[in-house]
Amino acid sequence: MSETIRWGILATGGIAHAFTKDLVQHGHTVQAVGSRSQQSADAFAAEFGIPTAHSSYEGLVADDDVDIVYISTPHPFHAENAELALNAGKHVLIEKPITLNADEARRIVELAAEKNLLLLEAMWTRFLPHVVRIREIIEAGTLGQVRSFMADHTQKITDDPTHRLNALELGGGALLDLGIYPVSFAAHLFGTPQSVQASATFRETGADAQVATLFRYADGQLATTLSASNTKGPNVASILGTEGRIDIDAVWYSPTSFRVLNSAGEVTESFESQITGRGMQFQAEEAERLIAAGSTASEILSPAESVSIMETLDEVRRQIGLVYPGEPSAS
Repeated sequence: MSETIRWGILATGGIAHAFTKDLVQHGHTVQAVGSRSQQSADAFAAEFGIPTAHSSYEGLVADDDVDIVYISTPHPFHAENAELALNAGKHVLIEKPITLNADEARRIVELAAEKNLLLLEAMWTRFLPHVVRIREIIEAGTLGQVRSFMADHTQKITDDPTHRLNALELGGGALLDLGIYPVSFAAHLFGTPQSVQASATFRETGADAQVATLFRYADGQLATTLSASNTKGPNVASILGTEGRIDIDAVWYSPTSFRVLNSAGEVTESFESQITGRGMQFQAEEAERLIAAGSTASEILSPAESVSIMETLDEVRRQIGLVYPGEPSAS
């Protein structure tokens, strides 16, 4: 492999446009794109100045000039697309959630380990500057013992039943598209919950419209999350400790500001994100750093943690009775 890490973009939807724009803007090498149609691949390649456009995903992963494949297809296709790329010897950055369920996640994690290839979930929030600083503050003990986390990811999205986010067959719904953010962040803080409580309301399509969760952890920490696709909330988050708290402003999971307050309510630190672009380049930097170091797992978000997060989401789904087409019925 060359010293420069060369990216291949698998699928040409909206999130692929956002990611590729940040890659190009920040000097990363985007070598090829693959789509199910040559026309779509050509248009995407022309937009971003990409040298090679493939009319199939198979053509993309077979490209010898591609080192890592970014997968941005709808959730139900993540596992099969990841298997395609891994079996072709490519490293993989795969959009969140890593798969539709934990069984699929375990399967691709095992395959990546067998092939000695990087598999990284594209939870871009983990790698953003404000979250890096929050980790430093927590590790320094500034908050004392961190005891709780609360966050919402709530948007007013179209009621069109044919829209991807409302289509059950595409894994649409509030939980996997929106709830994945606070659920993943809670895991980042506390690990795997000891107990899960969940409640939801649904659209006529069967997709979940609102999901509320309460997680309890082995040492008594609590995390509450709310995701919704039919109502817009504040989209803020708070991390509470015995000696202080961090209040993260809207939109908390994207580049934003936060304040650290001590137990007397006094602001002891303020942080403002100063970045160019959307901020998706930071996860690419982590992937490239790992590949260059010969590592197949990030300490910030390991494949094992991605599996654990999917297990938590599976339990939420079991409790609210959310089953996607082709899956076994919930018990």
